[in-house]
Amino acid sequence: MSLVRPFPALRPAAGRAAEVIAPPYDVLNTAEARTLAADRPYSFLHISKPEIDLPLDTDPYAAEVYAKAAENLAAMQAAGVLSQEDAPCYYVYRLVMGEHSQIGLVAGASVADYDTNRIRKHEFTRPDKEDDRVRQIEALSAQTGPVLLAYPAAPEVDAILAAASSGAPEADASAESGVRHTLWVIRDEATIRRLTELFDAMPAIYIADGHHRSAAASRVCATRKAANPNHTGEEPYNYFLSVIFPHHQMAILDYNRVVKDLNGLDPASLLAELAERFSIERSEQAVKPAAAGQFGLYLGGRWYRLTIRPDLIPSDPVGRLDVSLLQNNLIAPILGIDDPRRDKRIDFVGGIRGLAELERRVDSGEMALALSLYPTSMEDLMAVADANEVMPPKSTWFEPKLADGMASQQI
Repeated sequence: MSLVRPFPALRPAAGRAAEVIAPPYDVLNTAEARTLAADRPYSFLHISKPEIDLPLDTDPYAAEVYAKAAENLAAMQAAGVLSQEDAPCYYVYRLVMGEHSQIGLVAGASVADYDTNRIRKHEFTRPDKEDDRVRQIEALSAQTGPVLLAYPAAPEVDAILAAASSGAPEADASAESGVRHTLWVIRDEATIRRLTELFDAMPAIYIADGHHRSAAASRVCATRKAANPNHTGEEPYNYFLSVIFPHHQMAILDYNRVVKDLNGLDPASLLAELAERFSIERSEQAVKPAAAGQFGLYLGGRWYRLTIRPDLIPSDPVGRLDVSLLQNNLIAPILGIDDPRRDKRIDFVGGIRGLAELERRVDSGEMALALSLYPTSMEDLMAVADANEVMPPKSTWFEPKLADGMASQQI
């Protein structure tokens, strides 16, 4: 079995992509999805968030929600809004956000290689979220939410994708966020074979975002394999929908923290405790850290630049992450938040919102302080995954995000 393989994608018909594409299912709540899909009958939100087409008090995990997703998918196919490629193909997917551009490969990724950790993970998953994705896949008999993957340095793959994306695209649409989503189809058999060979030569590829989707695909595969006495390993359920970008093109933004109180300290006492672990410098401007080991602190209407003592930086791939350094030297020992996954005193703000959002949440009185971080690097993420370790919670915020609906894989 190959690490990746082509597949006949279900995708928007010519000229319909702008009507179809939608944000990933897990970045919107139901109310936001209802608003965004209003007057858009073919928005993919009717498939990825189908509770928007049911009564307001509907449990989003009820059986009728998954049934509605299948009904809506069938209706969009019947209307000719979605059509299926005639033969297995690879697809080139370009994301453009402002000045940033990245070009990746849409492919089926091997569940077997996921199970053996050749497709490497860096997060824990929650059973309830896995269950939701399993029900969605089974109801649709399709995977509609792509897993975001990264491949290590491979100049020939980069060159093939760049060449394939030089002609007229098959789909091109800009989302409400301003991100432009463009798709090309690779039908040439020689190019398909070469891409498959190049990926097969890679020791590993890495999950960036989509741990629950990939885990759910593995569970569906196991169930279908057990129920199929003629299982060969070539069935569509042996692969999961993915978009794989070169790691050096991917953009990770800062993932910042805001905290409700000072754990019984006053600002002066807090700064005194911080001085034992960090150098502290007042700043007249908002602090966007310029390097690893630097942090911004917004407290009492003032910004401070914190730099961790070098002797406090361990060598292991998880401990040396800035999110770990902050947790282990400030958030836990000084602010008393030992479990940031569950503690309600801390919240997380994606870097896409900017430092002004940190100031707003503190100045409003909602939060007592804010902490800005330097973004985690792809190299650090890959090092954690290679060590079979797990990233701390809220370590990475990837932008731009893939759209649901650009390509789906029927199983």
